[in-house]
Amino acid sequence: MPDDEIFCDTNRDVASEWNMARPDEERYSQDIFDGLVQRFEEPKANNRWDSPLFVVQKDDALPFEAIVDALLRRKAPPPNASTLPQPLSSTNFLYELDKTTQDILGVIMESQKTSVPGDNIGIPGATDKLQFTRSFTLAELQRTRRQFITYMKMHPVDNPGKISNMFVQYLNNTLK
Repeated sequence: MPDDEIFCDTNRDVASEWNMARPDEERYSQDIFDGLVQRFEEPKANNRWDSPLFVVQKDDALPFEAIVDALLRRKAPPPNASTLPQPLSSTNFLYELDKTTQDILGVIMESQKTSVPGDNIGIPGATDKLQFTRSFTLAELQRTRRQFITYMKMHPVDNPGKISNMFVQYLNNTLK
């Protein structure tokens, strides 16, 4: 759950008075206070990281019930994809991914020599066939392979045997 905030909306002069009224050991120096005020970014309720946000003016009463609801009774927001743990992959997954995709590129480059647009190229280890719509350069195939590997590193599969079919499907969708 994100940190919940209570934002006391007050102007700089009142905040400075409050700072000066604090005991010496708890008071910010004027330079530090000015720096803090200068860098302060007012929270916005529509930002996920600032929600829920309670804005309280100087003389307002605190909305205790709403704060208790937000802290104790509210359902936690769904986790963001960036904070989810990545699934564990087999220790040789990257090796299999690299080898399989490189082998497929070799098959494609060799098959292009005898294929004509409209043919379907059979790929060893894959049930799907590559739709040969035009000639592909090695640089184009390698660039597409790198994109696929980057995607697969973020979304590894349990069964390395699926890599061939997934790569062929990726090529069919990407190289049109």
